[in-house]
Amino acid sequence: MSDEELQMRLEMLKVEHRDLDEAIAALVATGNPDQLRTARLKKRKLQLRDRIIMIENQLIPDIIA
Repeated sequence: MSDEELQMRLEMLKVEHRDLDEAIAALVATGNPDQLRTARLKKRKLQLRDRIIMIENQLIPDIIA
C-alpha cells in the first residue's frame, strides 16, 4: 500500500473515530445510556485508535538516534 493510500485510510479512520466519540457522548447525554451499546462503541473506538497508530507508524520513518 502506498503512502498516499495509507494517508487516505488514516483520514477515514480518524473521521470514524471522531464520529464514534460524538455518538458515545450523545448516548451518555441521554441520561439513561445503554451500557452494552456504549461498551461496544468504546471498544470499536479503541480498535480504531490502534489501527490509526499502526498506520501512523508506517508513515513515519524510524529515526535512529
